[in-house]
Amino acid sequence: MGVSALVTGAYGMLGGWLVRALLERGDRVTVLKRDDVPGSALVVEGLEARCAVVHGDLTDPGLVDRAIGEHEVDTIFHLAAQTIVGTASRSPLSTWETNVRGTYLLMEACRAQAVARVVVASSDKAYGAHDDLPYREDLALQPIYPYDVSKACTDLIARSYWHTYGVPVAVTRFANVYGGGDRNPSRLIPEAIAAALAGRAPVIRSDGTPERDFLYAEDAAAAYLAIADALDGGGGAGGEAFNAGGDRPHSVREVVELVCRLAGTDVEPDVRGTGSPHGEIDRQYVDSAKLRELTGWRPQVPLEDGLRRAIAWYRTHGC
Repeated sequence: MGVSALVTGAYGMLGGWLVRALLERGDRVTVLKRDDVPGSALVVEGLEARCAVVHGDLTDPGLVDRAIGEHEVDTIFHLAAQTIVGTASRSPLSTWETNVRGTYLLMEACRAQAVARVVVASSDKAYGAHDDLPYREDLALQPIYPYDVSKACTDLIARSYWHTYGVPVAVTRFANVYGGGDRNPSRLIPEAIAAALAGRAPVIRSDGTPERDFLYAEDAAAAYLAIADALDGGGGAGGEAFNAGGDRPHSVREVVELVCRLAGTDVEPDVRGTGSPHGEIDRQYVDSAKLRELTGWRPQVPLEDGLRRAIAWYRTHGC
């Protein structure tokens, strides 16, 4: 019999892929639902109907505690967050409310209910800017912008519950996750795909040279499952942070041009910026060796294949 998993942030792009992976291996899945999200992959692919749905806001005291108890949850994947860098800069208070308060309320519920394993989404943005690339887990967290700070707080709060209370928790510092189901047009890949499929020029807000690490959503979901499994029986994951990425960085322009080619359009990117947009880091990519050595995980889907799959998803389900 599989585990009983609670997924926060299940209506987001990565959350939908993680729910699918859990259901496919026979786990029981409970999801938190704050708002109706009709375009979510969880809804359009019929996954929501296969889950128990708890309605409410993560920041409501007692909500997660009730969900754990009533649905006999033993595993939690905490992905819920305000995830957009620009939104965080415009609205830092709401970002910290969700990302920071939401995390400590969830971790306190895990402590009270003695949950067996917890995996919390931090981000590679929690590192801030470093000249030492690729990022490794022993680098200091030195964020300076609101979103990055909120994820560093999430990271530190979660791991403190292992070191102080013995809650079996690990955190993820993943690269930019992409795939079908991302409905946020402020993100590079879904907007580039939407533009290419519509025959319009994808807009690049930088000069196209910033480099990022890209991780296909199915690979990211597999990494979450591997980390959760490593929390069992002293597997070495407790209190640890784990990077996961696509093994090498790609420039923004390279990615957008590849999207246009794979979509079969002859449009060219519309480059509107100089350097990196304010509040964003110029070059970021991660070293996944720690996760690979502990669990054997490694990315299976190279960027071109992942983009091809993502384009096919949007052709089927719309942008």
